[in-house]
Amino acid sequence: MIANLSFKNKKYLDPFFCFRMLLFCSSLLFLAADLVAQNKNTSILIDSVVITTLRTNDEAFIIPFSVSSVGAAHFNKVNARTTPELLAAVNGLFIQKTNHGGGSPSIRGVTGNQTLVLVDGIRLNNSIFRYGPNQYINTVDPFSIQNIEVIKGTGSVQYGTDAIGGIINIQSKKPAFATDKSTATGNALARYVSGDMEKTMRLSGTHSSKKSAFQGGISLRNFGDVIGGATTKGQSPSGYKEVAFDGKAIFDISTKINLQLAHQQVVQYNVPIYHKVVLENFALNKTDQQQRFFEYAKLVILGNKNLLKQVDIIFSHQHGTEKRSSLKNGSNTLVQEQDKITTAGFSVNALSQIKKNYSINTGVEYYHDWVKSKRANVNTFTGSLEARRGLYPSNSRYSNFSLYHLHNITVSKFVINGGVRLNSFAIIVKDTFAEQVKITPSAVVVNAAVLYPITNRHKLYANYSTGFRAPNIDDLGTLGIVDFRYEIPTNNLAPEKSVNYEVGYKYKSSSTKIDLAVYYLQLSDIITRNKIPNEFINGYAVYKKQNAESAYIKGFEAEVQQAINKYFKVAAAVSYTYGKNNSRQEPLRRIPPFNGRVITSYAKNNFFVNAEYFFADKQDRLAQGDIDDNRITKTGTASWHVVNIFAGYQYSFLQLNMGLQNITDTDYRTHGSGINAVGRSFLVSAAVSF
Repeated sequence: MIANLSFKNKKYLDPFFCFRMLLFCSSLLFLAADLVAQNKNTSILIDSVVITTLRTNDEAFIIPFSVSSVGAAHFNKVNARTTPELLAAVNGLFIQKTNHGGGSPSIRGVTGNQTLVLVDGIRLNNSIFRYGPNQYINTVDPFSIQNIEVIKGTGSVQYGTDAIGGIINIQSKKPAFATDKSTATGNALARYVSGDMEKTMRLSGTHSSKKSAFQGGISLRNFGDVIGGATTKGQSPSGYKEVAFDGKAIFDISTKINLQLAHQQVVQYNVPIYHKVVLENFALNKTDQQQRFFEYAKLVILGNKNLLKQVDIIFSHQHGTEKRSSLKNGSNTLVQEQDKITTAGFSVNALSQIKKNYSINTGVEYYHDWVKSKRANVNTFTGSLEARRGLYPSNSRYSNFSLYHLHNITVSKFVINGGVRLNSFAIIVKDTFAEQVKITPSAVVVNAAVLYPITNRHKLYANYSTGFRAPNIDDLGTLGIVDFRYEIPTNNLAPEKSVNYEVGYKYKSSSTKIDLAVYYLQLSDIITRNKIPNEFINGYAVYKKQNAESAYIKGFEAEVQQAINKYFKVAAAVSYTYGKNNSRQEPLRRIPPFNGRVITSYAKNNFFVNAEYFFADKQDRLAQGDIDDNRITKTGTASWHVVNIFAGYQYSFLQLNMGLQNITDTDYRTHGSGINAVGRSFLVSAAVSF
């Protein structure tokens, strides 16, 4: 019934009406669960989840924010192809895919550089992250991931700029020390998806002693063209290749000092931009190479007194390269572009335990970006080369400095969380085709949250958060074709600002878990591309960034997990988002449709089976920018329903998994995507431990 709603009745557009209905239904569920819990034979079936991204190590159940977590166990069961596809399991998060090699998460209708991505607490976002959907989270190898935490609606106080929609913190696998003698283990995995849509090999190993431990692996992946549903079938060109390596080592230098060293690198080759070739008259449009190198050293020092209980010091280095090629049909001009960005980071976080129920985090963070960009027009007849200005001004610099102070206190029954961050920037855009631009924006953001336990199982919470996104080099210096527009530089932008209000309810017993949330997000000084009337370059309309708009987003989320018995569990979730652009008096761009999922799982002994049902309603509330976007039809994106089933068996050292995806062969695409999703397909994987 829910899956077929088209929202013709306007009262269903009111999130507060929907929230009341869900609260009523959930009330019946947890009252029934209370009766079940009274049975003396009831086991603890719902796991506790500890969240670390908010710079505290607290159970999600007692955190006064909306938080979600998805771990390696889920990835191993459903065999998600990429990190973005793994995130599809998180309620309130919607995945847009411009191409097969991408995947941009939208948290409550906010995506791109307005959503902050971290890897082990270190910023993945940099100063050339684009406005709107981007592909960068797909440069994290899913085989390197231990867990992903998603914090919705807050994050600027904890981690600074870009966290308007929230935070996605990807936590990589960490080796453990040996408790007795040194040990070494290995694992080899192979996976295949029908139609040659995926061929993957992964080799990994660990070595542990009492004072040191190492974990590492290499992934080799070959993705074929995506075969869509019943009417689409082959989508060429869309396949690409990928090589990834990750390693992490930990050392106990003393009883109070721990050192962690980590390295990750991902290289993707020949990633086609499918919709450009199909819809925009390109003979060739692809990312020739996209690579990310990432390493850090983290020193954890335990203090002697509660006033300085622990200090974490992190030095990080990241380097990214993106090479692109494009050639129009009938043209002899091959455009070759290359962007390089290097980021150096440093942070110190000090934890003070004032009292048993009162902790303070104080810290400083600094990140500095160097940008290199170039372009060449190559004549395919003569081979001559003409150097041109790149997408970004070369030798541009971006400095990000901040101080923060966070409090977490329990008073009587109340859990109170609050903090403040001061952030300043120095941005220098050295453009040889325009005047040099130097701006020094700054921001002060605060948050306050409180959780009240009605009983040990029932919790109510409310929070208030301000957020911001400082203009970056992509905003100030872009010159060239972006999506379906031609963008030119600007020289004066201020930070985007946000205010988020949220109220929610959490319930947890031994067999039931419920999360409900209603939110309202105000956005102001939005940096957006504005069309310059009657100006065109190479057939594309010309746009320029400005702080030109204000908007709001409101919505609700509901999620229920129920353990029927110790073998069988059911989880169901729905998410609704409504956005309006106040400046244009139209819908806000890229708002996902009403969507949800039902996941059932059965596990006994060494066998498991998971069945999934995902759905999304149609999205026909379109902004003018959506209508202009050739990835979206003029009538919007159609509704869809997809069923998947996965099963696996562990026999001694051998793990066998199988899956049937999109059983009904539904032909669909997620809203705003440039390529249709996978149709009916079969996957098989085998992993050997040694």
